[in-house]
Amino acid sequence: MVRNDLRNVAIIAHVDHGKTTLVDAMLKQSHAFRENQAVEERVMDSNAIERERGITILAKNTSVHYNGVKINIVDTPGHADFSGEVERVMMMVNGVLVLVDAAEGPMPQTRFVVQKALEMGHRLIIVVNKIDRPDARLSEVQDEILELLMELDATDDQLMSPVVWCSGRNGTATLDINTPGKDLSPLFETILNHIPPMEVDEKGGAQLLVSSIDYNDYVGRIGIGRIERGEIVQGQSVVVTNYNNQQMKLAGKIANLYQIEGLNRVPCEKAIAGDIVCFSGLEKINIGDTVCSPDCVEPHKFVKISEPTVEMTFSVNDSPFAGKEGKWVTTRHLRDRLFRELLKDVSLRVEETESADSYRVCGRGEMHLSILIENMRREGYEFQVSTPRVLFKEIDGVKCEPVERLIVDVPDEFTGAVFQSMGERKGELLHMSAVGSRTRLEFLIPSRGLFGYKSEFLTSTKGEGVFSSVFFEYQPYKGEFSRRSTGSLVAFETGEAVTYGLYNAQGRGTLFIGPGTQVYEGMVIGESPKNEDINVNVCKQKHLTNTRSSSSDDALRLITPKRMSLEECLEFIADDELLEITPKNIRIRKRILDSELRAKAAAKIRKGLA
Repeated sequence: MVRNDLRNVAIIAHVDHGKTTLVDAMLKQSHAFRENQAVEERVMDSNAIERERGITILAKNTSVHYNGVKINIVDTPGHADFSGEVERVMMMVNGVLVLVDAAEGPMPQTRFVVQKALEMGHRLIIVVNKIDRPDARLSEVQDEILELLMELDATDDQLMSPVVWCSGRNGTATLDINTPGKDLSPLFETILNHIPPMEVDEKGGAQLLVSSIDYNDYVGRIGIGRIERGEIVQGQSVVVTNYNNQQMKLAGKIANLYQIEGLNRVPCEKAIAGDIVCFSGLEKINIGDTVCSPDCVEPHKFVKISEPTVEMTFSVNDSPFAGKEGKWVTTRHLRDRLFRELLKDVSLRVEETESADSYRVCGRGEMHLSILIENMRREGYEFQVSTPRVLFKEIDGVKCEPVERLIVDVPDEFTGAVFQSMGERKGELLHMSAVGSRTRLEFLIPSRGLFGYKSEFLTSTKGEGVFSSVFFEYQPYKGEFSRRSTGSLVAFETGEAVTYGLYNAQGRGTLFIGPGTQVYEGMVIGESPKNEDINVNVCKQKHLTNTRSSSSDDALRLITPKRMSLEECLEFIADDELLEITPKNIRIRKRILDSELRAKAAAKIRKGLA
């Protein structure tokens, strides 16, 4: 049977190239909304953090109808740290829209997602977006895309992929760059003409591959995936198995069955091969499992997800302020939450450690883990995390580390600062080219060389530079280099920070806190320009006399403290520091809070090195 009434496509691209905005326009022009319905921009980014940061974190399903054909669309993340989301949803589609910014051209994540699409043999449609940008490089970008496809050994059919010129913001598309577009009809027509309809076996035993998991408080775990063969009926008895664990056979029943229409899940009685559906009733379902009919239990092969490259230690908060601000604070709460995240995040790894209060959490990058931390913080969890560390591998007896392909785009006058930083961080220049008045630099750099680089990069380029990276491969260890050249200002005692104490401390470095902040001994309250930690007493009060009163503190002028985001804190913390996470505060602290014990431990380390 040929499903001429259906197409399944994914939109893949680098971060900020306009995937979600284009999906918005496709939904509007396919009349997925009522005429008078108020619709937010980037409607697919439903998560609060996604809307705040303007990035897609989780892959999401939607659908549109055009000329009697249902087009299932999967909107995927563009940031490299969430590429596991892209890898697994590729199993649900038959073709991809490769979105490329008309000014930036192919970027590191573009290479990664295109490579995955080519490996799976998907049909490609090249969509050059943002053609209305004043700095658009249309012909150059088209050539760069062709070069990329040739580098990745695309087939002749893939090299001949059609190109559609779009403006997602304006909702227009055209096949001829010299002819302005009126709407997205050319894009819809290209999807119908170029993405072939699926040939399915609707008579065989039911087979559905689970590519995504959602959760609802009322119905429990919801599986999402494409029916590979046969049909699924509401109330049907099924068996759950897995390609990598074929001994597992769990019997169950499909309680509820839904198809995706626009942004809604619509209940349905039956769905056939080729349809992307959601279902509930199977509580132990996981990503990669196959749902089969009892008389034909055949697991479907699932895509191999790329391994994590960064690890952090999550542990129970043991600071003097522990338990004051959080709702979930115990080891059991922390463990349950971390292992629950594994159910929907295929790129994450969680392992127990020798300590009963700590867990080793591995992910695809700093942002990947920071999003998990932020989600947990907002849910009311209180815990502490260590500094990020890369995962080393031993390959043929040689110690190897993850290396990233880094693309830097800066004004010409800042290239010197970038070269200096890359030299210090063991970066190797691959390519350098001029793009208008800016320079594009391409490096191979150890993943650990990017820890803490973002803040330095924005400072050295005065906020005008952009960079992005994606995992390249494991290479032999590049040697040691200095990660941080500054020390910390550490609170000397527990109490409330006062103006007088802060005024005396601000001459020693940059402060992170203001008056009235509760501090404890061993808490990091600022940054020292020297390569050593300095203990400061920010709780110190002015001694009162007959001629000096406490009101004279009003004359002391404090410099505005530096407020750091979660990512900036993760970049800042040293190996002997931890980050305390609570729903209300993010605090940097020393592992050893007592100043005397900390000094003795430091002396032992120095003695050992000597």
